[in-house]
Amino acid sequence: MAVTYMTEEGLQKLKEELQFLETIERPRVIAAIAEAREKGDLSENAEYDAAKEEQGVLESKIAHIKAKLMDARVLNTADIKTDEVQILTRVRVRVRSTGKEKTYQLVTEGEANSLEGKISVTTPIAKGLMGKRVGDVAQVQVPAGLMEYEILEISL
Repeated sequence: MAVTYMTEEGLQKLKEELQFLETIERPRVIAAIAEAREKGDLSENAEYDAAKEEQGVLESKIAHIKAKLMDARVLNTADIKTDEVQILTRVRVRVRSTGKEKTYQLVTEGEANSLEGKISVTTPIAKGLMGKRVGDVAQVQVPAGLMEYEILEISL
């Protein structure tokens, strides 16, 4: 697995998710398997099959999170400069076609949340903004067409 970059907040969320899966979900699934097993013949027991399948999905998810945590590298905000748009920076832009202002924070894929204005660095908008400075205009190809974003401010 490749190195996963994340913020301290993202790392904490991942740890909390792992703890929830291991301490709440795993025992619930084990109990469901035991309950289904008590109902008799396992060869024709749909409840048992469903519970075992859920267990497989859960264990796979747990293993994936553990691997991600092992390969995680925390991004330190002290190392982030605001002279150009980069990961973890907050950028205020003006959409040239409408004059509307928007603010985005560029984050890792796992931390993206459009309701909070956090966009993944892998999105077309983030890719177009990366490396730009205040006053620059970023041209970004989005599904609606070519958009131009004027960089107004970069902060943390």
